[in-house]
Amino acid sequence: MSFSEFGRRVAENASEGTDHGAAAPMFLAGSKVRAGLVGEHPSLDELDDGDLKYQIDFRQVYATLLERWIGCSSKSVLGEDFESIDVLKV
Repeated sequence: MSFSEFGRRVAENASEGTDHGAAAPMFLAGSKVRAGLVGEHPSLDELDDGDLKYQIDFRQVYATLLERWIGCSSKSVLGEDFESIDVLKV
């Protein structure tokens, strides 16, 4: 599992960069991972204060991997329960 702790804003800032945003990509690799894209492409027309709206909380992916791949309690790591998502092969 690889992801950035911050996304990028859609519009450039005054220094022609893109500040930290809310949504970011996450990549999973391995023999147990279901191939393909999960979720819909983000809309550039429906922003949240200039940021892309995220569709999946990264903690859902993390919880899924903890529970279904590693075999430990995700609640003990994350402090609460998160809905798992279909990213692993059965």
